Amino acid sequence: MLKQLLSTGRQNQRLAFALLIAMHTAGVLGLYFEESRSLFQLLTPFNLLLTAAIIFHFEDDKSTKYFLFLIFTMLFGFFIEVLGVKTGAIFGEYAYGPTLGFKLFEVPLIIGINWAILIYITGIASNKLSNNFWLRCTLGAAMMVVIDLLIEPVAIRFDFWQWTGADIPIQNYISWFLVAFLLHFVFQKLDFSKNNPLAIKLLIIEVAFFISLNLI
Repeated sequence: MLKQLLSTGRQNQRLAFALLIAMHTAGVLGLYFEESRSLFQLLTPFNLLLTAAIIFHFEDDKSTKYFLFLIFTMLFGFFIEVLGVKTGAIFGEYAYGPTLGFKLFEVPLIIGINWAILIYITGIASNKLSNNFWLRCTLGAAMMVVIDLLIEPVAIRFDFWQWTGADIPIQNYISWFLVAFLLHFVFQKLDFSKNNPLAIKLLIIEVAFFISLNLI
């Protein structure tokens, strides 16, 4: 029974895809209505954790290099944010609100996991677009910037984080691209299959999720 539940076969892929759609649709609706907004803000880190558990489970090649990628990306993503918050020298002056949950060094722990999710799904998408190593890294980093452009208004509105000053600094997007490029370099260098039938589907869901929240 447990083996069947943990299977990465087609039936479970369909169920996982349906669950991801349901979670993100509920998130949009829950954040839209004022009566449920505070509850769904509270649930945001749990949504991210469940999304991570689902997407990382469906990687075909759970080798040492796969887990090395995940651990490195989570730690690097988290600590670059710590440096960013503490110094203001990387992304600009900003501070995290309470929505993303428990914080260490003023940065939510879930942020490292979010970096890993986004690098992973944009990395797999970039692999579908090109066979050139450097172009893959560039495309992956560019996709990350597009996602950040969609996330920023939502993050400010729902208190994921807040910027000092009225405008988001261009420095944020430049640094986001450079950090993402470095992490995509690591993703491409580490030799595991990078074969996940849900990765591009999740990328589309995430983009649709943030577009929807920008429109409401």
